[in-house]
Amino acid sequence: MIRRLDLRSTDEVVLPRAQLDVEHALEVVGPLCDDVRERGEAAVLEYGERFDGVRPASLRVDPARITAALDGLDPAVREGLTESITRLRATCEAELESTVVTQVADGATVERRIVPMSRVGLYVPGGLAPLVSTVVMNAVPAQVAGVGSIALASPPQADHDGLPHPTILAACALLGIDEVYAAGGAQALAMLAYGTTSTGGSVAPVDLITGPGNIYVAAAKRYLQGTVAIDSEAGPTEIAIIADDTADAAFVAADLVSQAEHDPMAAAVLITDSEALAEAVEAELERQVPAAKHAERITTALDGQQSAIALVRDVDQAVDVANAYAAEHLEIQTADAGSVADRIVNAGAIFVGPHTPVSLGDYAAGSNHVLPTAGCACHSSGLSVRAFCKNMHLVTYTDQALRDVGPKVVTLAEAEDLPSHGAAVSVRLDR
Repeated sequence: MIRRLDLRSTDEVVLPRAQLDVEHALEVVGPLCDDVRERGEAAVLEYGERFDGVRPASLRVDPARITAALDGLDPAVREGLTESITRLRATCEAELESTVVTQVADGATVERRIVPMSRVGLYVPGGLAPLVSTVVMNAVPAQVAGVGSIALASPPQADHDGLPHPTILAACALLGIDEVYAAGGAQALAMLAYGTTSTGGSVAPVDLITGPGNIYVAAAKRYLQGTVAIDSEAGPTEIAIIADDTADAAFVAADLVSQAEHDPMAAAVLITDSEALAEAVEAELERQVPAAKHAERITTALDGQQSAIALVRDVDQAVDVANAYAAEHLEIQTADAGSVADRIVNAGAIFVGPHTPVSLGDYAAGSNHVLPTAGCACHSSGLSVRAFCKNMHLVTYTDQALRDVGPKVVTLAEAEDLPSHGAAVSVRLDR
């Protein structure tokens, strides 16, 4: 079911990942993105028909269909979405930075101004699972940040008249998002990045694209970065769990299964210093996986080279392995979980203790589930309100403030052999 790696006799801390990576996927998505840039909406529709098996009558979803989806939403699902929105909005409002003005000297001020992005594109997967929660995770921080224009893309569904899944449309309605496109995969991201107005379409380009997806979506983000900003390369999901002999094997196994359910390429990793726990988790997997609705998908993920039970000498080595792996989701189920969590420097999000499963963060913890994958957590952050803001400096100096520091500016400019830089100051000092 899931293989073991014994790291106890080595200092090895690198865990394997899936063979198909973003670099290989770039070879596929690069020409596709270029085609969308050249041919616009026609190309997006053709790729949708090829990859999603359906060609929608229009890329833009009629706002009336969005409203109708909310009207038909299960009240219990609506209640759950409302609670998720409320909790995430509270977190985002607390994280929103404010403008800061610093007086660096008399008459000299530098203002760090927070400016929301003008227009953003949100991507919501809908292939193997209609990730309605991802609508919330993308849209709420954008709205709290004050983004003025929000476009959302999600794959067309053959079972729903070529529209995105109705629960996704309902969540859009609940959040007041009415610019929705029935487009998925790399072609959707290219559509948002380049826009289609130059090819006769009506999609205006965005400044930032956020949201998770499969390996091709992650590759498209890398390809398009520079043309547009991205949040992170959030590809196939991954979970790592640091656990000792105090952990409940049923909890650990259930959490591994929960993320393996996402995608055959999902990674599920247990890092433990307890051979007894490893054996108990293996037994639990043998029991839990066959009973799961998506057992085949889960089995493929757990059997893949990206999943493993890694045996380590102690918790110290477990921390080293976890930091080297930089998991999207890292659970800590140890006797002193809080202290272990304090030693983690590389993870998309950390879930501390036996009663904080990743699934909680997927829906209603108040945290965001759009997180960096494939080791990118060593340099990238999870999606937050900050991703939808820019920082701008406003610099204001009086005549006297410039005179006070101007000679130093001239000296530094001459040291860099850029005398005209200094002259731009001297001409003012000479007046």
